[in-house]
Amino acid sequence: MSKYLLIPVLPLLAFFINIILGRRYLKDNAQWVSIAAVLGSFVIAVSSLFDVISGSRFYGDIYTWVVAGNFRASVGFNIDELTSIMLIVVTTISSLVHIYSVGYMHGDKGYYRFFSYLSLFTFSMLMLVMSNNFLQLYFGWEAVGLCSYLLIGFWYEKRSASDAGKKAFIVNRVGDFGFALGVFMIYLTFGSLDYRTVFNSLSMHLNDPLVHMNLGITAVDVNLFTLIALLLFCGAVGKSAQIPLHVWLPDAMEGPTPVSALIHAATMVTAGVFMVARCSPIFNLSPFAMNVVAVVGAVTAIFAASIGLVQNDIKRVIAYSTISQLGYMFLAEGVGAYSAGIFHLYTHAFFKALLFLGAGSVMHAMEGELNIQKMGGLRKYMPWTYWTFLLASLSISGIPGFAGFFSKDEILWQAYSSGGPGRLVWIIGSITAFMTALYSFRVFFMAFHGEFRGTHEQEHHLHESPKVMTIPLAILATGAVVAGWVGIPSLLGGGNQIAGYLGHVLGHPKGEGTGMQEMMVMGFSTALGILGIGLSYIMYGRRSELPQKIAAAFKPLYTLFYNKYYVDELYSYTVVKPTLWIGKNILGKVTDGTIIEGVVNGVPGLIGWFSARFRRIQTGLVQEYAAVMAIGILIIMVVLIVW
Repeated sequence: MSKYLLIPVLPLLAFFINIILGRRYLKDNAQWVSIAAVLGSFVIAVSSLFDVISGSRFYGDIYTWVVAGNFRASVGFNIDELTSIMLIVVTTISSLVHIYSVGYMHGDKGYYRFFSYLSLFTFSMLMLVMSNNFLQLYFGWEAVGLCSYLLIGFWYEKRSASDAGKKAFIVNRVGDFGFALGVFMIYLTFGSLDYRTVFNSLSMHLNDPLVHMNLGITAVDVNLFTLIALLLFCGAVGKSAQIPLHVWLPDAMEGPTPVSALIHAATMVTAGVFMVARCSPIFNLSPFAMNVVAVVGAVTAIFAASIGLVQNDIKRVIAYSTISQLGYMFLAEGVGAYSAGIFHLYTHAFFKALLFLGAGSVMHAMEGELNIQKMGGLRKYMPWTYWTFLLASLSISGIPGFAGFFSKDEILWQAYSSGGPGRLVWIIGSITAFMTALYSFRVFFMAFHGEFRGTHEQEHHLHESPKVMTIPLAILATGAVVAGWVGIPSLLGGGNQIAGYLGHVLGHPKGEGTGMQEMMVMGFSTALGILGIGLSYIMYGRRSELPQKIAAAFKPLYTLFYNKYYVDELYSYTVVKPTLWIGKNILGKVTDGTIIEGVVNGVPGLIGWFSARFRRIQTGLVQEYAAVMAIGILIIMVVLIVW
């Protein structure tokens, strides 16, 4: 148990050391504390993985801090197959991001503060995935939200970064409100927040009466488990940036690039996918909730991919890619293929972190430039970044042999074989696979091939990133290739070990189909991926005039994609501006200006009015004071006589 406790405690200690001693003492050496801590957590996480593989799991409380009647709040761990995979993902990506940040953040005046926040972020995510109860899960859930606010708005001197941090925090409050209600419902239903107690009690509540919701016009009966599952999923929609709460994630690019890699690959946005998988016993009891998860995931996947086709900011393209890939994961979980969803989370961590850190390497060479329209020809200046970015692009495009191929095709096959709504989301997922390859290689060809389109000053300073940045890229590139080999399906001569491994805790999907059907699904999605790459090569590698012609031919559609379906504008006019108007004209003028200011200024004003009149009796004439004293004595004597 003490070994497992060190996994989250080491980053927490690093946070305290750096935040207390960093500014005055550690300064430019703050990274060593954080790197040593996260590497220590990584080593113990690997040890934990081997413990679980050998059959040694851990479930129990470490510390109980509240006992009030039937309510019990404790800190505890659940080290099983799902947790062990998440521990590897979090500590591996976090370790590489920490090391990469040494070069990327060198010279920043908030250097010690940056590593403090990274350590706190890692601690929060580790507490989330290791929890054995919903209260600790909620603690980690909110803590990663806090850390995202601190890191997205790290360069708070920039208005855009400050606004992006606030946007992420506020949008997530919407989803987290539903998540909190779901946790309350779990406690009210089961009388406990402990995972094992809740999941083991599900069968006892199968015959509970329906929850009756009177909507005024008509009465709707909602199954208790459907209500709980949908409330929990609200939190996942916010944290994992699904429609309609996806708007915060693209703006999160205002933070330092290593933060983007950590958020998108290993921490905050993966929390929703993990939570749905952890709560799979609850979701399995509600076919309606499962369908909602699958449809939201599928729609988000194609929605975000279409936006990514036309964006020019290299980090925003990758951000919309993350939203789309998270949609894939929820699509899988919605059809009951939880293992496939977690498998894609695992492979996605490597190629997505690599894409972001590769983009950071490009920005480092081009003095912060983000517009791919101003890049080109970087291949000859940045060979390490070029080749690693290529491997990441091939992996996310689902090319056979790469990690993304095995996890993506497992999702599409499970969706197809599940039947019913699964066939619909399979079609959407397949179209998204084509779009993914197209926008991924659009970035690749525009950034690394052709002629350089930046300024002469930028070209003069082009160079490969230092080894402290390229070595993490090389390690991640290896993962982008081989990480998926643990999931090679039987059809291709493998045993899909990860499905069997996670099946112990997540169960096995119930889809049906033949080997021939699986091969057709696999071949179809692969062909779409290759088609996307080929089309991208023609449009952005050979005939650069084609994109402008296509954009002009489909101008309304292009404008819709480029403006991100005007969702931000819709929120601005329906939520943001009305809220600001209410704050300024009602809360500001009435509540603050009239009521609060009236009390604050009225009390001293009343005292001043009273004292101005009371002080008139202080005349300074002795004979008047003597007369008043005589009258007072007379009154006292009369009172005593009458009494």
